[in-house]
Amino acid sequence: MAPFTTPGLTADSAATVVATLQERLSALNDLHLTLKHVHWNVVGTNFIGVHEMIDPQVELVRGYADTLAERIATLGESPKGTAKAIEDSRSWDDYSLGRDTVQAHLGALDLVYVGFITSHRDAIETTGKLDPVTEDILIGQTAELEKFHWFVRAHLESYTGELATAGATSEKAAADQAR
Repeated sequence: MAPFTTPGLTADSAATVVATLQERLSALNDLHLTLKHVHWNVVGTNFIGVHEMIDPQVELVRGYADTLAERIATLGESPKGTAKAIEDSRSWDDYSLGRDTVQAHLGALDLVYVGFITSHRDAIETTGKLDPVTEDILIGQTAELEKFHWFVRAHLESYTGELATAGATSEKAAADQAR
């Protein structure tokens, strides 16, 4: 741990918050790359609408990574933004689709967002007990990510409210169901 942290936060609390933020920073960097990958590889009906829908998500996620990196630095540590840091932090599988249809990618992204948002909410719970400033940052990010998830799910939802990806437990299964 660094010789300092932000006033009012113990070194132990700061270490826990930094570890949580570093994992989330790696997850955000991975999400940014996944979204850009989808942007480049989506084809078919409604291509342009989804292609253009993804870009604002990419930019916001990049900004969120920057915010978390700066928070880590504020707490006295060095944020790690390398490809190795992503790989070392990864507890999730790499995105599994290449060139594929709009619906297939949106189906897979549904599961990506489920996992990501769930992990961000876990980080909110961990940091809220230790550092309400960090908790607030994560809450704001989660709200926007949930909105993007809604954008994705709107393409997968029937008029009765059923999701084409219901019950899928892998990106490939969700993609298959959504096609």
